[in-house]
Order: sequence, then structure tokens, then C-alpha cells
Amino acid sequence: MASIKDVAQRAGVSTATVSRMMAGKSYISEETRERVQAAIDELDYRPNRVAQRLRERQSRILALIVSDIQNPFFGALSRTVETFAQRHGLSVFICNTDEDAAKEAHYLELMLQEKVAGVILSPTRRALPPLKTLKQKGIPVVTVDRRVSRDFDSVLIDNTEAARQLTGRIIAAGYTRVAGIFGANSFTADERRAGFGEELAAHGLKPHAEELPPAFEAEGRAAMERLLALNPRPDAVICSSALLATGAYQALNAARLTHEVGFACFDDPPWATCVSPAVTVIAQPTALIGETAFELLLKRIEEPDRATSHIRLQGTLIERDSLRGTGQRDPLST
Repeated sequence: MASIKDVAQRAGVSTATVSRMMAGKSYISEETRERVQAAIDELDYRPNRVAQRLRERQSRILALIVSDIQNPFFGALSRTVETFAQRHGLSVFICNTDEDAAKEAHYLELMLQEKVAGVILSPTRRALPPLKTLKQKGIPVVTVDRRVSRDFDSVLIDNTEAARQLTGRIIAAGYTRVAGIFGANSFTADERRAGFGEELAAHGLKPHAEELPPAFEAEGRAAMERLLALNPRPDAVICSSALLATGAYQALNAARLTHEVGFACFDDPPWATCVSPAVTVIAQPTALIGETAFELLLKRIEEPDRATSHIRLQGTLIERDSLRGTGQRDPLST
């Protein structure tokens, strides 16, 4: 594929001259314009519209705004986006909102002031007004892990189906008093909670209990402590995120009930295979989510008026010993 440098060499001019001519600058002589156009035609040169639009913006910086950088999912996502950005000669601002809509609005306003080339965001429920402002100003946005509106490109997994798979595995193991811990005010957690309830209902069951705390480790631990205090307590618990699961498992371990209460979660935190029993999870294709979001952002930069894309990827059920079933209890457990 011919480059702008090839066109310049064929026409006997500088690459800057080719760029000025293609941008329609009037101070290029007619003779030079004809030579450049002839070279373009001969080489069948097609300009990189992404590069053109990035030059027009005078920015080669993207923003990645995540809801909690401590969540292993967002840490891995950040690495993927940064890797692809560097391959394209772009830099990345990485911002952490802690699920705080005010911090999110501040960062989005900052990205507007900095005139970044584009934004990848895991949004809070209150993200829509500032996102509309970015769109009006011509800054493209792709949301990940959550969808805030059909007006913005998004990449996430099929949360409802994944929750049904995970809940179905719990039921198949013989558990009947199944409780859930789902992050509050989260589009993703709401979808996972819906799938959880649907699968239970399909088997004639209801949630034994549900906790809806903020999606942080400490809140996950407190939620599990409340569940374990119930009479009867749940015989299995599902968590909607890695951070909630981390705290919840700490409480389960402190109560010496890791062999008594079935446990499963979304994401695949690093500790999930280091504990006994190892934890059954729905793993997200984090690298693919990051790569797809980056590609969608480039397409949006290239074609601002293209139809909006909403991509649903599939999670992967990884079965481990934390759901051994009610008939397979460790006789030595407490």
C-alpha cells in the first residue's frame, strides 16, 4: 500500500506539500497540484483517514476512564488499551473514578479541555449528560463493561446469559439456598442480577437473599457477614465482581465456611486458584474487550457519523472446586 512519502517522491515534492494539497490549501501552484494528483492516481494512494482526523484534532492522546483501578479487570483492560495505543503512536491518560459520578464528570470535563482524540470509559449511571457534551464537541466515546446509552459505542459481555450459566452450575451442584451480592448502581451488576433471578426462577427457586452494596472489597466482606448471619444461612453465594468477591471470600474464610458454602463470582481474580477450594468463575475476555473498544474508537474517529455499534462478547465459565455440590462435602470441614 502506497504511503504519503511514496506520493511525495513520485511527484518530486515534500510530504508537507502533499498534505497541504490534500487539505485543499490554496497556496499550492496548479502545476504542483497536478503533479501530486497524478502521483496519487498512479499509486492508487488512499490517505489514512484516522491519521488525518488525529492531525486535525492536534492531539494524539486518548483517555481511558475506569471505575476502579484496583479491580483486576480494569487493570488488565488498561494494559491492553495502552499497548494498542502505543502501537498506533498514541498516548493514554488513565483516570480512576472510584464509581464517583462527580470525579467522573471532572475527568470528562478535563478531557474536553484537553481536546483528547477520544475516550474509552466504564461509566457510572450519571455519565450521560457530560458524554453528550463530548459528543457535541466531536470527541468520540466508547463505553466498556457497561452501556450508558444506545447513542454511544459499547463493548461488554452478555452479562445476563453469563449469570444464568453461573447460576445454573450452582443449581446443578445441588444448592437451593442461593444468595447473591451485586454491586449497587451498576448497569453490569443489574444485568447479572437479572440473569441470576431468571435462572433460579427457571428451576422453581427464588433468591435466598440479595445484598446490593457499593462494589468495593470492604462492602463485599460486610455483605457476606450479613448473609452468614441469616438463619438459615445460604448454602451458596454468587458475587457480581472481583472486588466484592475478594471481600466476601475473606468473610467466608474467617468463618471457616469455605468448604460448607458454595461460592462463585464474576471475573477471575488472581487469588481464585490460590485458595482451597479454588473458586468457580465467569472469566471475561479482558484483552479482547480492550482491543475491540480501541478498534471501535479508531473507527469512530475515522467515521464520526457511522452507525453506533454495541458489541456483546461471551464470558467463559471456569469450573473449580468451590461448587462441589451438597452431596460432596468435605467430612472434615467445620
